[in-house]
Amino acid sequence: MFKSVLVANRGEIACRVFRTARRMGLRTIAVYSEADAAALHVREADEAVLIGPAAARESYLDAAEVLAAAKATGAEAIHPGYGFLSENADFAEAVMAAGIVWIGPQPSSIRAMGLKDAAKKLMIEAGVPVTPGYQGEDQSLETLTAEANRIGFPVLIKAVAGGGGKGMKKVDRAEDFADGLASAQREGQSSFGDPRVLIESYITRPRHIEVQVFGDSHGNVVHLHERDCSLQRRHQKVIEEAPAPGMDQATRDAVTAAAVRAAKAVNYQGAGTIEFIADASDGLKADRIWFMEMNTRLQVEHPVTESITGVDLVEWQLRVAAGEPIPLAQADIPMKGWAMEARLYAEDPAHGFLPSIGKLDHFVMPDDIRVDTGVEQGGEVSQFYDPMIAKLIVHADTREAAAARLADACRAVEVWPVRTNAGFLARCLDHPRFVEGDVDTGFIGAEGEELFTRPVRPEVAAAGAAHRFEEQRRASLSPADDGTSPWAAYRGDIAGFRMNRSAALAVKTTMNGEAYTASLIMRRKGHATWYDVTASSTVERVAPGGVSPDDLQSGIWVGDDFIRSFETSDSAVLFDGGEAIEFADWRPNAAGAGASASDGGLRAPMPGKIVAAPAKAGDAVIKGQPIVVLEAMKMEHALTAPFDGVVAEFNVAVGDQVVDGAVLAVVKAAD
Repeated sequence: MFKSVLVANRGEIACRVFRTARRMGLRTIAVYSEADAAALHVREADEAVLIGPAAARESYLDAAEVLAAAKATGAEAIHPGYGFLSENADFAEAVMAAGIVWIGPQPSSIRAMGLKDAAKKLMIEAGVPVTPGYQGEDQSLETLTAEANRIGFPVLIKAVAGGGGKGMKKVDRAEDFADGLASAQREGQSSFGDPRVLIESYITRPRHIEVQVFGDSHGNVVHLHERDCSLQRRHQKVIEEAPAPGMDQATRDAVTAAAVRAAKAVNYQGAGTIEFIADASDGLKADRIWFMEMNTRLQVEHPVTESITGVDLVEWQLRVAAGEPIPLAQADIPMKGWAMEARLYAEDPAHGFLPSIGKLDHFVMPDDIRVDTGVEQGGEVSQFYDPMIAKLIVHADTREAAAARLADACRAVEVWPVRTNAGFLARCLDHPRFVEGDVDTGFIGAEGEELFTRPVRPEVAAAGAAHRFEEQRRASLSPADDGTSPWAAYRGDIAGFRMNRSAALAVKTTMNGEAYTASLIMRRKGHATWYDVTASSTVERVAPGGVSPDDLQSGIWVGDDFIRSFETSDSAVLFDGGEAIEFADWRPNAAGAGASASDGGLRAPMPGKIVAAPAKAGDAVIKGQPIVVLEAMKMEHALTAPFDGVVAEFNVAVGDQVVDGAVLAVVKAAD
């Protein structure tokens, strides 16, 4: 066994590999970009090396710099994690040529499965069923258009070198094909350096089923059962589970056997995943499940497999790379209980899953489950990398229990000011269709409206109003005032004092940027203070909570319900059901502060690069029509016309780097 390992990656997966490596007594080495100088994975490693600027292509994707770091630190092995260089055969060869152990499959296997079109041809030869479509070498617009028409719409365009949902576009109509193709090609070029695509028939009720496989240098290949990754947004997985709901043993045997054949066809070594797409219109049937692609690396969702098998897949990777055989025979690999994983993203589901960036002033994860993360409180979510900030993993005896436990975990998430999808995840897990196992890749689109947002509960609104009032009241008291004087009821002003009755005050605040008013009556008994707050026609008893009666920082009581809170310099953030609700002091211009701009200005939602300009100044446009396309955090984001009108201004060009809030274009309403 080698004595040291360098992880050619960042964030959560680097921290995950380090955890097992430390347990096995290995020296750990990190690489990092300038943007990650203070990152968690850097501090957790025994040694760390700066390899370049923030942009991934100049750091984490710079194979020469990574290899130089390995040589400089005396690293005996390199683990690539997932993404970046993990499926780069040239990099794997360079590592091996340098006399360093490559913790991954042979370069020939990576090449065989690295391009989706070539992989599908190989699988056909191996007797593995594949999805109907086109994977030819002719990439002309004319040929691709003709093939799409032959296959029949809707079709799915996929970057041949793609992964993680990038470079993948569903096209419903022939007239939209050219635009969808151009977008997929741009994302393929940007993310993988390869604009080539293939086209597949779009399955109307698709399930995403994948099988974890493992091979060694002794000719052994095993599977560690299947996972279901059907709950997706923008073709990226959101919730994964193992085993797959609704799969009978006969279908499981057929799918896992096909996965093993696929791995053996490329003499596979190490951890890999064979991904299948299933037509679930009539349940899971062996003859309606087709090979989609192989990921020649460790998957993001590997913890659910670890949970049902009791296997540390990273340890297996390290041992197999060192020349050891797979530790268990196929018959000895268990499948116990049910596991689920939720991907916690820094994003806003209510606004098209727009990524959220910034410093993590408050970052609290549930402490009774497995949490894999690469960030911590005080860290930062960067514009340069994927917005996933943590994985929440649970295990239980039954699927129903696992879903309930994971939903509770999502509701316990507290993050501010970065927005997350925690509340969205909880609502997905609670949804009757999900609980019943009735899930396909179109689930979020079909059930979206009730999943994306939830009205603020009256209890939370009452708590927020009382919290701001109490904070203002305390700030107004003199150091000598114990707070019991009626003359100090509100900012030292007698406006809140009444003879023989409690004062009722109209408390003005803002709730998530919108003006909000509640009626509040202060109650006192001894040194205890509480409020009766009228919110949404209901009266809630609200009291400061926490360690002491005067502690507002940790939370506030509403009846018997304790609502966690976090104070900023000028607001209070309450956490409820995974959502963060901000209450700030009211100002005369506060009403509508959180509303979208109505002046027709299309503003950059975050820093990024302009990659397409579907419209130009003077063009007549309709509501929802794409005007400009921004690339940020490895994804494209189309800014669309807010109403019918004319593009009055167009202030950017393709290739421009823009800052958050920049006015990219202006649409003037039609007369």
